[in-house]
Amino acid sequence: MSKNKVTLADIKANAEIKAFIDTANHNLEVMGYTEHGIRHVSFVSRATSEILSELGYDDRTVELGAIAGWIHDIGNAVNRRSHGISGAVMSHEILSDMGMDPVELGTVIAAIGNHEEEIGKPVNAVCAALIIADKSDAHRSRVRRDKYNLNDIHDRVNLSIKKNFITVDKDTNTISLFIYMNEISSPFEYMQIYMSRIVLCENAASALGCSFELVINGTAVNRRQDLATSEAMITAALRGKKVE
Repeated sequence: MSKNKVTLADIKANAEIKAFIDTANHNLEVMGYTEHGIRHVSFVSRATSEILSELGYDDRTVELGAIAGWIHDIGNAVNRRSHGISGAVMSHEILSDMGMDPVELGTVIAAIGNHEEEIGKPVNAVCAALIIADKSDAHRSRVRRDKYNLNDIHDRVNLSIKKNFITVDKDTNTISLFIYMNEISSPFEYMQIYMSRIVLCENAASALGCSFELVINGTAVNRRQDLATSEAMITAALRGKKVE
C-alpha cells in the first residue's frame, strides 16, 4: 500500500482499533480498573494534541499526537502488564497496513511504548505530550458507577475529582494540571497513587522545554521555581533573610 497521511478520522473509523479499545476497556473492568474506553481515549487524544498545538508544533505533529492518544491503550486488550509495549507492536501492524509513513509510524509507536511510568521515557515530543495527557485524566466520570467501592483508594480519588484541566503558559513555559477535589478523598490520597505519574509528567514537560505544575484546589503541590531560583531562596533563608 502506498504511504499516505493517515488522519485521526481514519483512526476513529477503523473497526479493528475500535474493537481493541472496547476489549481493553472490558478487560480492565473485569480487573477492577477505572474506565479506559472511548471517553478516556477521547480525553487523551484531545489533550495531547492541544498541548502540542499550544507549544507551537506543526499541524502534522499535532495530529500524530491525537492519533497516539486515541490508540495508546489498545495493548490492554492483551494484558495490563507492559500494555504500552504490546500496544506499540499492535499499532505498528495496524498503522502500517493503513499506509502510514514509516517515520511518522516510528514517532507514534515510540510514544505509545513509552507512555507508562514503569518503563516509559519521553523520547519525543508526541510521547511527552501523551504522557502528560494520559496521567492527567483522573475524574469522577472514569469510575464505573455500578461497581465503585469507596474502600478502594482509586475509586475514592477519582470520585472526588469534579473538575480537571490542563493549561499551557508559553510566556513562562509552564504546563499546569488543575484539579478540584471534594471531601470524598484528599490531595494526600491523590499523591499516594499518582506520585510516580506526576514525576513522569515533570520529566515529560522538561522534554518539551517546560516545567510541570500540579495545582489541587488552588494550591500548587510540586516545585514551581527553577533550580536557580530555589537555590537563591534557600541561600537567603539560611542567612536569615526574608524570603519573598
